[in-house]
Amino acid sequence: MIRLTRLPTTGALCLPGRETVDSRADADVERDVAAIVADVRARGDEALIEATRRYDGWAVSAPTLEVSRADRSAALAQVSDDVRSLLKTAADRIRRFHEPQLASGYTLSDEQGVRLAQRVVPLARVGLYVPGGTAAYPSSVLMNAIPAQVAGVDEIIMVTPTPGGVLSPVVVAAAAEAGVHRIFRVGGAQAVAALAYGTDRVPRVDKIVGPGNIWVATAKRQVFGAVDIDSIAGPSEVLIVADETADPSLVAADMLAQAEHDPLASAGLITTDANLVPRVEQALTKQLELLSRREIAETSLRERGFVVVADDRAAAIRMANEVAAEHLELLVRDPAEAAQHIRHAGAIFIGPWTPEAVGDYLAGPNHVLPTGGTARFFSGLGVGDFVKRVNLLEFTRSGLEEVASLTAQFAALEGLDAHAASIAARQKIKTR
Repeated sequence: MIRLTRLPTTGALCLPGRETVDSRADADVERDVAAIVADVRARGDEALIEATRRYDGWAVSAPTLEVSRADRSAALAQVSDDVRSLLKTAADRIRRFHEPQLASGYTLSDEQGVRLAQRVVPLARVGLYVPGGTAAYPSSVLMNAIPAQVAGVDEIIMVTPTPGGVLSPVVVAAAAEAGVHRIFRVGGAQAVAALAYGTDRVPRVDKIVGPGNIWVATAKRQVFGAVDIDSIAGPSEVLIVADETADPSLVAADMLAQAEHDPLASAGLITTDANLVPRVEQALTKQLELLSRREIAETSLRERGFVVVADDRAAAIRMANEVAAEHLELLVRDPAEAAQHIRHAGAIFIGPWTPEAVGDYLAGPNHVLPTGGTARFFSGLGVGDFVKRVNLLEFTRSGLEEVASLTAQFAALEGLDAHAASIAARQKIKTR
């Protein structure tokens, strides 16, 4: 019988297993990743080739680091029409949701002819990391690449590990649907380093996005500054807020949908109905029997699953905001009204007909969301992550005269004489 960890309702919620990437990345990983990054910076493709032979177990060569057009076509030919259609449907829905996010900038002007503007400029080149190996995640390709495509990024570069040299055809198909321009057979920390600093074969990018294991996450953190990154993602999580109207079988099903991701994944329940808890635990035990990934899900629930019995709806919502979960499900009476009181969550799934799983694939909103409580200050991935904003200032002589004295006063306030002098120099110029 599955027994969820019972958490107290007093004090701050200390969730089982919630930890930062820093605490999970021990000194050995930090040191080894730093050595890999330094090696790629120093030796480029040669280091990539050696790392790929060591970690992925096949003899890649410099010319075969990049997946050729012929290989991409051959991979696409292995994907059935039904799967291609499924990917297209998902891509269309994701694209439709993200297109309204594209900002256009603005211009302000005054009677002195001063013009101030902000221009929205897409990044020139973005790198997408896609996990490989035992599982293929085409949804990750779509969710990371399509916002970049909508933003107008000039070139989207994908890297993915290919153990034994085997490239997932469905990942290639997703890349084609999402507008990925080039694909490289390289993964791990070495792939992140190649994207951040460039090699003869792999071009340097402006930003790296996409999920990965602790080695990839650590490498992304280490190269940040030389290149932008999306985030340092922790284990995935779902929090379900439920009351007496919730169906325990649905609560259990959605907790298991999260738990089967990873032994480190977290599935939690906050409920105002104490009688719901044993019914959910019973449903979890029964549904576990049917899962192919039972061992993973069972470990996740045993070590990181939890339940809190709240005094009332207001207390449940307060605790949900405190947790700031990646995925928050509201299985309560009038869930839309409850959602109005949620301030901190990566994404909110409203009502019994909105399981978190639909958000993973083709609802439309992005499934790349803040984890580990960072929804307090981070947002999910979107088009805005693939653009930069450039400010433009154009003053006329009369416009500068209007603010010259105030600008000089501010410069004096901060003790910056040359700032004031640069204003005074222009006031001395005779009108031509």
